[in-house]
Amino acid sequence: MPLRPVRPSAAAALVALLLLATGCATVGGSSADRAGPGRELSAAELRAAAVVDADLGAGYTVTVMTPGHGDTGAGAGREVADVPARQPLLDTVTPATPAASASPAPGYPYAETDLSVARAADPRGGVYGGLLGYRTGRAAVLQAELEKLFGPCAAFTSMAPAPPAEKPGKKAPIRTGHRLNREDTPTPGGADAALGFTLTNESGSAVLSRRAVLARIGPALAVFTTFGVAAEPAAAPDEVIVRQQVAKLRAAQAKKK
Repeated sequence: MPLRPVRPSAAAALVALLLLATGCATVGGSSADRAGPGRELSAAELRAAAVVDADLGAGYTVTVMTPGHGDTGAGAGREVADVPARQPLLDTVTPATPAASASPAPGYPYAETDLSVARAADPRGGVYGGLLGYRTGRAAVLQAELEKLFGPCAAFTSMAPAPPAEKPGKKAPIRTGHRLNREDTPTPGGADAALGFTLTNESGSAVLSRRAVLARIGPALAVFTTFGVAAEPAAAPDEVIVRQQVAKLRAAQAKKK
């Protein structure tokens, strides 16, 4: 079962939809740390703050994309969690991005820039990133709420429609097990906080994994993800990419208009 790439806009849903899983944990924002220094960036400034090849050095190729680009999930059917409160964890894999709005829904950013980074020395180790702009203080609250989801949602199952058959005949839906594990993730220099996790999809003998690192930089969140299978689990996102992107976002926030 090949690993199907997800749309880059999963970055925003990774934050917003996980926060809807209130059946797995009691969520509240009172314990959130104060947001670090830095101003809100406009959509154009956020896009300009994305890393480029020169920021990373020889061997790296960066592609900046419009949120939603590369969606390969059409017709694949939506996986449904065994408990409705856990559905957001699945929707982070193939989310539906809300329509652009001057007043985005709670949990969604007011601006987003997505990118993918390939490395010549590791052609299978691409990193997908999302830069998410939030109103001042909101990123800190979201990060604190996400911290509370680990543990209660550690394991769950889902059902998905069977893939289309070449010949007529109804096929049974596919039952999949999922595991959510927190990963030790140091906070990169320039970030206010960071957290990491791995989400697996286990269907029969196939084990697909997605590993993510979320860094909070002032009023923005940067999400980095990689993908893998049982024989080659998803690796931690390249530290060079994470470190350089965090530094570039922090520098952009420090500039005066």
